[in-house]
Amino acid sequence: MDNPEYHIPVMLEACISGLAIDPNGIYVDLTFGGGGHSRAILSKLKEGHLYAFDQDPDAARNVPENEHFTFIMANFRDVKRYLKIYGVSKVDGILADLGISSHQIDTAARGFSTRFEGKLDMRMSQSGEHTAASVLNTYSEEELHKVFGIYGEVKNAKTLAKAVVSSRTGAPFDSISDFKKLLDKYAPKGKYAKYAAQVFQALRIEVNQEMAALEEMLEQSIDLLRTGGRLVIMSYHSLEDRMVKNMIAKGKLYGELEKDFYGNPLRPLEPVSRKAITADPKEVEINKRARSARLRIAQKN
Repeated sequence: MDNPEYHIPVMLEACISGLAIDPNGIYVDLTFGGGGHSRAILSKLKEGHLYAFDQDPDAARNVPENEHFTFIMANFRDVKRYLKIYGVSKVDGILADLGISSHQIDTAARGFSTRFEGKLDMRMSQSGEHTAASVLNTYSEEELHKVFGIYGEVKNAKTLAKAVVSSRTGAPFDSISDFKKLLDKYAPKGKYAKYAAQVFQALRIEVNQEMAALEEMLEQSIDLLRTGGRLVIMSYHSLEDRMVKNMIAKGKLYGELEKDFYGNPLRPLEPVSRKAITADPKEVEINKRARSARLRIAQKN
């Protein structure tokens, strides 16, 4: 079932173009969501096959009936393991849209947005160990400081962490409204919305272990791509984009680019576009989420 209201894909044409689809090739959509990217890929396949991943049970409702399509309800950090089950060791293209879906944001019960009242959940998979509430109620002040500072780039992260620990001793955090009362006291004047968004982003990343999952996925993607295969990744905040950029530029997430005896760079991926691709003003006007999107495309050497 096609469900455009579930999630509007950002830079759809650029993503599909970046994959340089072979009608008979094997492709992976690591973030199925509402299925917009998957349907666009399927429309270009003849004898090829598409494997799509999503850990959110809600996404499974959008799965199309197509003999060239296989849906795998799992975290993309396990992409190699699950593809091996289907006898797949090499693929022609991998796509990942790292943004949270509109559906997840707009579903109050999921606890992703400050716009709604609900439980402090934020799990993309309902089987996840931690919720936003458990992070706020059990993490140490030092751990919370790191979460807010690194994942949310919150300027008063240390002060907020101390306030969370102090506040929860009287009454543990449970609902979004509970936490918003605290945020209201520490947000810079006139900048509450941006401040709350940064804090909620930090919690969401921690709850879902997003950076660790991205790291594992990127490393596996290099092994999975056949020579000439394309990696197409769209990120929405600097931490993700930096990780993707490093992997493309150096073939690894940390350290310097390795070179051979003659000084030639040793890297498994070649950037297709020198800079990250951004959405044009018309798309941003229609879909505000596109404003922060950064699309990077690389080809396997």
